[in-house]
Amino acid sequence: MTEPRTATGTAGTRGTAVAGDEVFRVEKHGIDPIPDEERHGSAKDLFWLWFGSNLTFTYVINGALAVAFGLSFWQATAVVVVSGLSFFAISAAGLSGIRTGTATLVISRAAFGVRGNFPAGVLNWVVSIGYTIVNTVVGTLALEVFFTEFGRHGGDAARALALLITLALTFVVAMWGHATVQFAERWMAYVLAVGFAALLVFVLPGTDTAAPSAAPGASGWSLAFVVMLAGPFSYLPMPADYTRYLPRTTSLRSITWSGALGGFLSSVALGIAGVAAATQTDMTDAVAGTEALLPGWFQPLFLALVLGGSVTNSIITLYSSSLNLQVLGIPWNRAKAIVISAAVTALGSLGALFLTDFTESLLSFLSLLIIVFAPWGGVFLADMLLRRCRYDTEALHTGREGAYWYRAGYRPAGMTALLAGMVFAALTCDSELWTGPLVAPLGGADLTLLGAVVSGLVHWALARRGTAVRPARPLRP
Repeated sequence: MTEPRTATGTAGTRGTAVAGDEVFRVEKHGIDPIPDEERHGSAKDLFWLWFGSNLTFTYVINGALAVAFGLSFWQATAVVVVSGLSFFAISAAGLSGIRTGTATLVISRAAFGVRGNFPAGVLNWVVSIGYTIVNTVVGTLALEVFFTEFGRHGGDAARALALLITLALTFVVAMWGHATVQFAERWMAYVLAVGFAALLVFVLPGTDTAAPSAAPGASGWSLAFVVMLAGPFSYLPMPADYTRYLPRTTSLRSITWSGALGGFLSSVALGIAGVAAATQTDMTDAVAGTEALLPGWFQPLFLALVLGGSVTNSIITLYSSSLNLQVLGIPWNRAKAIVISAAVTALGSLGALFLTDFTESLLSFLSLLIIVFAPWGGVFLADMLLRRCRYDTEALHTGREGAYWYRAGYRPAGMTALLAGMVFAALTCDSELWTGPLVAPLGGADLTLLGAVVSGLVHWALARRGTAVRPARPLRP
């Protein structure tokens, strides 16, 4: 038997990598609790994970949209910065992974019940695959432009090759698993950070900071916040997926600051780049608009940045989707389950690129799902606070015989709070596919995200008044 190799890509206290989680080897674990003797790494790993995965061109697009909604440079920048602070909540939710050694969507069974957790699991898988498709399409189109402009090869053959490369870069890393995901995110972050820093140097000097002639109004402000916060909120079902290997002694403060700073710095920097670009040029086609502001020699590097950012973000969503499928009951290990997600991503990307342009419709559909995920996040975070992040790890995996079965598999407090938040979000949502009846009386404001606050407060009141929070039993080694 060979000696275990030292874990690569971890920071701070470096443990010895175990056979279940090694770089460039297929991860053995899925949603099963990670035993204490197999825990390794430190909170600093989370900085690189969230920093690298959020160095994606999506934030440039979102920043540009804030200006399109009527905000000035300084107003849009304020929205970008405030929205970036949401990563502190996302990162803090990772403590549940350290305490239980399992994935976020397993832990949320405590808030909703085993059966009550199932619908959110299905929708989260749809959202994960949807965003992976969108990122894959963006990366593919950037690589196709590179082939066309600098390789003198175009057409369907170039697009097909670009898609194959983009899918391969994403799938291989996600297939290997947790250790390889962290390793790849860290090293890709080094390269992407330098490239995007150069992008800022080129874009910022020409910024027009003059205020627009008309004030944006409630509609402009609320839509800007919805767009900027949708990205961080989509991570709520994921943070424990990337903390479950950390030692139990890892502190809440360290994981919160490490992960939050990573997500905050990258999302804010690229969001401001998008805001600055939108004050100078037409960003209807964000890639082409940004490219027009760059010197010719930098344009191929810029396209490589778009591709790299798409891949880093797709890696973590595709990886989490494989754990998600196990939560839904797929009787396969994580490595086999991810093949399903990869196949659906490939088919969706093929359809978007070759058959019909449904990318815009897909984005509209995904944005509408915030009606569910904002309230879901509110309940999950409120429940975590009520329990002080202490769970019966065994019961999370027991099912009908466990403490989290509640009433026929549903927890009344969690489900009631979720429904209350969803009703509020639906009444105040302003999207292409649905406009709530309260939007007009509110002056066009979209208050969908406040569904998280409503559901969290309702759950807090119901849980404290009625359903006692059960004490946790420690995970047996």
